[in-house]
Amino acid sequence: MKKKIFKILRFLLFLSLALLLLYFAFRGVDAGELRNSFVQARYGYVFLYLLIGFISLLSRSWRWVIMIEPLNYKASFWNSFYALNTGYLANFAFPRLGEITRCGSLSKAEKIPVDKLFGTVIIERVIDMVFLTVLLLILIIGRFDYFGNFIKNNLYKPLVEKLNASVGSTWVLLLIIVSIPVIIVIVYLLFRTRLSKIHVVQKIKSFIKGIIDGLKTIYKLKRRWSFIFHSLLIWTCYWMMTYAALFILPETAQLKLIDALFLLVIGTLGWVVPVQGGIGAYHYMVTLGFTLYKIPREAGLTYATISHGSQMIMLIVLGLISFMILFSIRRKNTEPQTATKPVSENEVN
Repeated sequence: MKKKIFKILRFLLFLSLALLLLYFAFRGVDAGELRNSFVQARYGYVFLYLLIGFISLLSRSWRWVIMIEPLNYKASFWNSFYALNTGYLANFAFPRLGEITRCGSLSKAEKIPVDKLFGTVIIERVIDMVFLTVLLLILIIGRFDYFGNFIKNNLYKPLVEKLNASVGSTWVLLLIIVSIPVIIVIVYLLFRTRLSKIHVVQKIKSFIKGIIDGLKTIYKLKRRWSFIFHSLLIWTCYWMMTYAALFILPETAQLKLIDALFLLVIGTLGWVVPVQGGIGAYHYMVTLGFTLYKIPREAGLTYATISHGSQMIMLIVLGLISFMILFSIRRKNTEPQTATKPVSENEVN
């Protein structure tokens, strides 16, 4: 009962944060201008936007199959695709739940240990952060006077100020972050004989070992070039999705590829915020990004709402379909196999 109450409260907390960010994004917007912006939108480009997004899902699924191979397990491409979609669906319930759900879904369908799969997902997240950081550096270094100052004044400075106000100093926060794992390691080394006898600790050790095995897959890839190709393709798709979405509105259609790259980085930072499916955070960040081009907030919010909403609908539909397919596969795998009676010669004749 307590666990259910805790889950409900956690869900409401994240939902409240998403609604709060939505409120900040839409606060002070002219309702009439916003309505006109939706009316003038060219919705045909939404299909192109979603098609590119679907290709990115296929590519991410295929890359996951490549990452699982060094674990000495062979995962089906379609089961990996269904598990990925189920994970995205779970993210709309609780932030970051998708990673666990995704691994659990594929584990039941393919009989692969969850901890090993979780290690591959951690690698994926690290790779995504590397790509995002590289793109951010390209924008800052390439045109610091344009993009760099915007990121510095609108993202970096406010974040540092809030950290200093809440913690006292960013150095204090870094010290706390570094100290916690160090203290855990010291305590374990001092009392590992006693701790190793505890069942929960044994489970944790086994799970961590599985994650480490999953992390090692990056060094044992059998198809490195395919892995690199799909990693580049995924982020190229994200870039082209952002660019295609710009043509939805007349106000944003004149923006160029470099501008789409900037909006991709800003929008991705919105998805990182721990709220269900980036709701509110994405809208706030993208609308903030459009202020760099003197584009009205109403147009920026229309772009954010249409692009995010259409993608959300696609992920929910794919997630529900994938969940039902995986559920039927799981039922089939758990059904007892009935022994077939050998056919006699007389019955054949």
